[in-house]
Amino acid sequence: MRRSGTIARQALLVRVGRRGGESGRAATATRAEVIYTGHELAPRPVITSHVTTSPAPAAEETSLLPGEQTAARRMRFALVNSCTLASLSLGLLAIFLAMAGDVRTAAACLVACVAFDGIDGALARKLGVSSPFGAQMDSLADMCSFGLAAPVVVYASLAHTVPTPAAAIACVLVAGCAAIRLARFNVSPKDGKFFCGVPTTMAAAVLAVTVLIGLPVPGMALLAGVALLAFAMVSSFPYAKLARLLRMPPWLWLLPVVGALVDPRLTFAVIVVAYLLSGPVLWARAKRA
Repeated sequence: MRRSGTIARQALLVRVGRRGGESGRAATATRAEVIYTGHELAPRPVITSHVTTSPAPAAEETSLLPGEQTAARRMRFALVNSCTLASLSLGLLAIFLAMAGDVRTAAACLVACVAFDGIDGALARKLGVSSPFGAQMDSLADMCSFGLAAPVVVYASLAHTVPTPAAAIACVLVAGCAAIRLARFNVSPKDGKFFCGVPTTMAAAVLAVTVLIGLPVPGMALLAGVALLAFAMVSSFPYAKLARLLRMPPWLWLLPVVGALVDPRLTFAVIVVAYLLSGPVLWARAKRA
């Protein structure tokens, strides 16, 4: 009896062990199924019926002139862009003239570039044809006229008064700062009262008039002024826009007029220096406020 009871207990333990092993293997297999991502446990592919899909619609052509597309409006748009192209063409002409040695006429072409650059923006706003295309085209024309033609004209005017490498470095500095200034202007929020840095149009006008009137300044001083103007373009100093300057008291406008009658060269130099200094002054005043 004792032996049969022992055998019964051993048989019971064997059955329990087998069940435990099976359950353990089952639990292990369950964990493996969760972790394993092989081919055997991959989900069966779902067979779908063939569906005929229509081709994706073609991208719509972007209009260069947003808004109403009428013949009159397109003519106004073409007129504004013609002014921009005129500025670009005059810039190229200034380069050709400077290379031929006619520096004064080249400087006069730059002054005309400045005039056309102001006209195209004013016309675009007045005629209601302002567009992102026009803004980008104006920026490219400015780079040609003010970022390339102006340094070439200045280089031609300084060629015999300062060392050639120094003149080349100063003019490359003007071109590089003009490119940075124009790119920054395109991606920056616009301020209706102030420019951030001296605009390229103003810098080119200063350089062109300096060459045109033959400012009696030593060559190295002119070279330093060119470098200073280049750095002013990429500075963060606020410079008043023309519309804000026109609101100044009338008696302030009489001073440069009288000065131009007495000594136009000296008056021009004083106005340029005063404008360049106005940026740091306005910046310091804003910091104290």
